Amino acid sequence: MLAHEIPLDRAIDLETLDRFLMSDRSPPDSMMLSDLDGFLTGVVVGPELVLPSEWLPVIWGGEAPEFADANEAKTILGAIMGRYNEITRQIAADTFAPIFWADRNGTLIAADWAEGFLQAIMLRADAWGPLFKSKRDGQLLLPILALCGDENGESMLGLPPDEEDRVMEEMTDFVPDCVTAIANYWRAKGSTQISMPLVQGRPAQPDQPPSKIGRNEPCPCGSGKKFKKCCGKAT
Repeated sequence: MLAHEIPLDRAIDLETLDRFLMSDRSPPDSMMLSDLDGFLTGVVVGPELVLPSEWLPVIWGGEAPEFADANEAKTILGAIMGRYNEITRQIAADTFAPIFWADRNGTLIAADWAEGFLQAIMLRADAWGPLFKSKRDGQLLLPILALCGDENGESMLGLPPDEEDRVMEEMTDFVPDCVTAIANYWRAKGSTQISMPLVQGRPAQPDQPPSKIGRNEPCPCGSGKKFKKCCGKAT
């Protein structure tokens, strides 16, 4: 369920996109709305241009989605491209606002967004190398990396459990400024990335249970379904 803080651009139907990603017709390992947003952001601000033909299959987890018809395909793909373009415009205007999950208590959960951003980095890991190695500017990545977990769900930066929650809450506030600064870093470096519209706020924040169960892990209810397809569905 999406809760709007400001009106969304009517051309970008994020609610329909969110419902499709949560549906059984979306591949089991497809991204959800928040990690999709982080992924698109990483693609937009990266050092090299990555074409949709390369990054779209990553969104679906390597499988093809099952669209009901051509109109639905146009709506879903249009929403993805529309959000890509919106991110581009927001960063240029220094008004970037990421899409984070919000749990039932209203607490923002940015881990999925950050992991999506990291997946975008992996598409051009070597090209991102200079930023990781920079003593001065490499710190721009720390808030995002601090929000990521390793394959075991532990802090990627090795934070102890008692520090992880506090750090993750604090780092969330730094994400918009860090994203803009990363884009400026590559621009100053003369990056080959050219952020231009492909086709054609505070964005919506879907509710998600405050659980650390991986979205693609088996649901603990014993249904045999992926968590995102079962108890992890937005309500």
